[in-house]
Amino acid sequence: MTEDELKKFPQHVFGQAFTTLKCEGPAYLPWLEKRLKGSGGLILTRRVEDLWELHPSFDIVVNCSGLGSRQLAGDPKIFPVRGQVLKVQAPWVKHFIRDGSGLTYIYPGISNVTLGGTRQKGDWNLSPDAEISKGILSRCCALEPSLHGACDIREKVGLRPTRPGVRLEKELLAQGSRRLPVVHHYGHGSGGIAMHWGTALEAARLVSECAQALRTPAPKSKL
Repeated sequence: MTEDELKKFPQHVFGQAFTTLKCEGPAYLPWLEKRLKGSGGLILTRRVEDLWELHPSFDIVVNCSGLGSRQLAGDPKIFPVRGQVLKVQAPWVKHFIRDGSGLTYIYPGISNVTLGGTRQKGDWNLSPDAEISKGILSRCCALEPSLHGACDIREKVGLRPTRPGVRLEKELLAQGSRRLPVVHHYGHGSGGIAMHWGTALEAARLVSECAQALRTPAPKSKL
């Protein structure tokens, strides 16, 4: 950033300015769903407490259950990172601002501006915390004083499904003579939108490998 640009942020000694893309889930996810249905996909909604409940209705399972993988996949490595943000009406804000630690940010969107935030490891609480909201607004107003005039302030809480590394691999579940190929695809944390297309392509490749294995007859034993 230039010296003149930095004058707007007297508490900072340097900064970077760049142009990027912002993908908004409320618009993007319905588009993905429409794309799936348009290609012949079918969406079913049901509660699943054990992956074996899907057998034999489905030959291959892709496990994208996020935090649910603690139970479905018996994975203790996945944990929540709680995020609390504010959604406000401030249409005059046109540029994103994010401080060095990344905990304070201002992201303008199509219908509102997102103010954040928190990273609370291991916290499962989905109820907004008034004191946290007060702190978020105070920090964001320090970066962009015009936010004092923001209205229609709404609190939002979400749990990021975090893991030491994304789990993207095949597993063949066995139960007696039954076999169920599973492709695990979860643990993206806060990077889901950033990584999803690449990891989805890899998951699709692993599914193809599973399908090929199902089509290939088992070798006959020789006596």
